[in-house]
Amino acid sequence: MEQQQKAPPEIKNVAQFLRSGSSGLKVRVGALNGKRLDYFKGKSAVKALLSPSYAKLKNVPKVTSETEAVTILRAVNAFAFYLRVQRGGPTGSSSSSPKALQIIQEQMFSPDEYYAWFYEGSQWTTYAGGILMVAIMLAGVMFPLWPPIMRLGVWYLSIGMLGLIGLFFGIAIVRLIFYIITVIVASPGIWIFPQLFADVGFVDSFIPLWEWDLPKKKSKKKKSEKGEKKEKGKSKKNGTAEVTSATIEEVDDSESSQQPSRGARIEEVPDEDA
Repeated sequence: MEQQQKAPPEIKNVAQFLRSGSSGLKVRVGALNGKRLDYFKGKSAVKALLSPSYAKLKNVPKVTSETEAVTILRAVNAFAFYLRVQRGGPTGSSSSSPKALQIIQEQMFSPDEYYAWFYEGSQWTTYAGGILMVAIMLAGVMFPLWPPIMRLGVWYLSIGMLGLIGLFFGIAIVRLIFYIITVIVASPGIWIFPQLFADVGFVDSFIPLWEWDLPKKKSKKKKSEKGEKKEKGKSKKNGTAEVTSATIEEVDDSESSQQPSRGARIEEVPDEDA
């Protein structure tokens, strides 16, 4: 946009920071006239300018309070880096589909409003990725023209990768066969490399070497939580019982309290006549 090109360098740097992933700005996906756009809430932008990562930046306006952050965000909004929008319902049948967005004519910045991005940020990563893709495609097409040493190195590399994949599948098959045999011979069975398919590092996948197939014990936290829930349920039941008994006792006390008060009034009447 022309307005974005006219923005001062400091305002551009603020917009660049908010658009980057280091700002921590919570971005959502919406739909504006059938086109998907990223949008955010004003509160999230204010928190981003008050974060330590923004304080480390250079050539940006200093922010020490929420009021200063709102003032800077209004300046960024004035150069149409993002525009104030109204969020509607989902565009699709499911609730997780992008929300419908509509631009509001009266532009202003408020922490409680929503704003859609009309600034893509720095494009150097996109350009670099495109150049890398073209280079890889050209290198693949020109593979017959490679020097013999490079082609031999690629062949060894591919053979090594295929060997590792084959070794992995071989270990998986052997451990399954060994487990079936140990289940029959020595129940409950033994797993070789029990962490092979676990979400751990490469070295930790082969530690320990073997392990019995024992059922995992429930953690003490879960047991304690269940015990607390049971105690809360009992306390609630006891509490209701105490309340009902207390109401019955209060009715009895009120009835008994009314009787002596009536008797006292009867005694006071002859005293006043005397």
